[in-house]
Amino acid sequence: MAAPGRKQSTILIIDDDVTNLKVAAEPLRADGAEILTARDGLSGISRAQLAQPDLIILDVQMPGIDGFETCRRLKADPLTKAIPVIFMTALSNIDDKLRGFAVGGVDYVPKPFQIEELLARVNTHLLLYQLQQELQAEIYERKQAETALRKANQELHRLAVLDDLTQIANRRRFDQYLAMQWQQTAPVVVSLLLCDIDYFKRYNDGYGHQPGDHCLHHVAQGISRAVGRVQDLVARYGGEEFAIVLPDTELEGAVQVGQAIQREIQGLKLPHAYSEVSDHVTLSIGAACVLPSASSDAASLIAAADAALYAAKHQGRNRVVSLPR
Repeated sequence: MAAPGRKQSTILIIDDDVTNLKVAAEPLRADGAEILTARDGLSGISRAQLAQPDLIILDVQMPGIDGFETCRRLKADPLTKAIPVIFMTALSNIDDKLRGFAVGGVDYVPKPFQIEELLARVNTHLLLYQLQQELQAEIYERKQAETALRKANQELHRLAVLDDLTQIANRRRFDQYLAMQWQQTAPVVVSLLLCDIDYFKRYNDGYGHQPGDHCLHHVAQGISRAVGRVQDLVARYGGEEFAIVLPDTELEGAVQVGQAIQREIQGLKLPHAYSEVSDHVTLSIGAACVLPSASSDAASLIAAADAALYAAKHQGRNRVVSLPR
């Protein structure tokens, strides 16, 4: 009953006959099991709920609810439904046996029973129950491990494409997403905005690098709020530069997005005492647009947006400049 590698088993015997309880309990206890008893179905159900035995031996003919109803209720309760139930009865009718299996019993021991047969059947179902519990525990642990692994992979993917400081897409993700626009089976125009914080080196030198990092974070989040569409990508391009990929957006629409970004950043009112164009942080933005094709590539779009950004700086900063296709 308590073989090497197995814990001591707890068996609940439910029978209204004291003699039957004693006759069944003695050999099982001698075989190493802890024995619990109940004299009727309702008290047996309560005992099973509290004690959570490893196996239940259940008499069929009892006052109150009989063994079949007792078993049905045990199997309907999440706390006890997995516990194997062996019927012990003098009934020999095949219909009674089938009824016992129908309500969830796993086996029958006829009365009067042979001790050897009782022990053999009980040990068999105790072993099956233990193996079932171990398998369920293993399945649960494996599911937990798979969930943890999936979450870890999701986090690794997030970290691989996210800029830690600004919490927007990083340069790697920008390069991937822009390249994808040339892989569409039915390409549509794509616009690109390159943004640069005006006089950011002076900002860092004047306020320090930690306030500079805070400035980058606030600007990045402001750009994200201004852009809005799910298919648009806001990324940190490098240093104080940001890039916005706008699929299916003509140049005029890209300029409007750039203007919305400027309004959002102006609304932040981030002080910049070292700027020559404003008392607050501002952006210079270059916009370009192209239809992906064999004669164009992502590098050419970046070069065009960069040229527009250079023009914005040359024209006095704090503005949006566009270059036509």
